[in-house]
Amino acid sequence: MTARWVVDEIRPERDLNITWQPISLLRKNEPAEDSDYYGPVLFTHKLLRVMEAVRKAEGDAAVERAYWHFATLIHHDKNRDFDVADELEAAGLDRSLAGAFDDESLDTEIATRMDEGIDLAGNDIGTPIIAFDNADGEKVALFGPVITRVPDTELSLQLWDGFIACATVPGFWELKRTRTERPEFGERPS
Repeated sequence: MTARWVVDEIRPERDLNITWQPISLLRKNEPAEDSDYYGPVLFTHKLLRVMEAVRKAEGDAAVERAYWHFATLIHHDKNRDFDVADELEAAGLDRSLAGAFDDESLDTEIATRMDEGIDLAGNDIGTPIIAFDNADGEKVALFGPVITRVPDTELSLQLWDGFIACATVPGFWELKRTRTERPEFGERPS
């Protein structure tokens, strides 16, 4: 939901240049292989391998295309059993990049990129992490915001501006309240 918020509401109004970085919940949470959680996070970890292969072959803009396509399948269609090569092709990407799905050598790149965000925001967080350069050119980051639906443009911009303010205030660390609703993904993007 946060990614949808940033892309749909914030980027057009704040002229953002976004570089999508991986965060592997398999690596972060280290679930037991016999848990119900392991299979889904292993699958998404392997999709991160594919996205890193996409980045290497076609650049960051192509990573965003792959991310949105895979996310739509997973969140809107509830599909975690798709043919990666077919779906890369459906996203306008080279289907041969699906070979990265089982390529463990890409895990080093995922870990390096993921650790950059963790180093900025802290280890006791999850996803999303938003990082940016502050007014002094120093990279800062916060975990969040975690939202369950995309607010209208006015509220979205208020939330963004507040998030940026929090991230740039020295000594600010955390806001939190208990989540009482599940994400509302809305209409399936085309």
